[in-house]
Amino acid sequence: MKIIPAIDIIEGKCVRLSKGDYSTKKIYNEDPVEVAKEFEDHGIQFLHLVDLDGAKSKHIVNQKVLENIAQSTSLNIDFGGGLKTQEDIETAFSSGAKQITLGSIAVQDPHFCYEVIKRYGSEKIILGSDCDHRKIKTSGWLEESNRDVIDFILDYQKNGIQTTICTDIAKDGMLEGPSTGLYIEILFKTSVQLIASGGISGIKDVYKMKDIGCSGTIIGKAIYEGKISLQQLQNFIENA
Repeated sequence: MKIIPAIDIIEGKCVRLSKGDYSTKKIYNEDPVEVAKEFEDHGIQFLHLVDLDGAKSKHIVNQKVLENIAQSTSLNIDFGGGLKTQEDIETAFSSGAKQITLGSIAVQDPHFCYEVIKRYGSEKIILGSDCDHRKIKTSGWLEESNRDVIDFILDYQKNGIQTTICTDIAKDGMLEGPSTGLYIEILFKTSVQLIASGGISGIKDVYKMKDIGCSGTIIGKAIYEGKISLQQLQNFIENA
């Protein structure tokens, strides 16, 4: 299972929110490149980079941060937040993203996203399935759709998607444990590779996500608040 730390960016800085609420912003580091290098120094190979400014403004904003991390590390970066046009997607890939996550646009314009999957290949495109009480949310989690998360994933599975990141927003940033029941249901009812995101509170949760069959786990606040050490994650990677 992939260990995927998260760096969320507002105004070029490394931050975390609680339940996606921008008013709960907490800055952890002024230099995201420094954070990314520390991850790499502990054997981590993957990074989930989210442009929160982009998600809110509905177009890519922090591509320079992506570019700087890609140039300064060898991390495999998946990038999301505000990717709504072909130009935004090209900017993300040209700035160093190995994969992109399609979030709001996947709800708002599925046919555009189906074409993106065909154009770039499913190995480069991740479906963002961020939900609250099973309903998919968009635009930096500020807007709710009426789409059930399972139905949403199944529609994209039919159109070539192979990997999804699912965040239960009620759990995100709360350090209260992940939505294990929801993830088990997704794994049972779909055939996608599932990357669990939100609520990881300690190393035990990482092992739990591995045990239920997730292909990856995104870890954010638990790292920044010292609930999981980078040495623990390095040990997990080496033992795996």
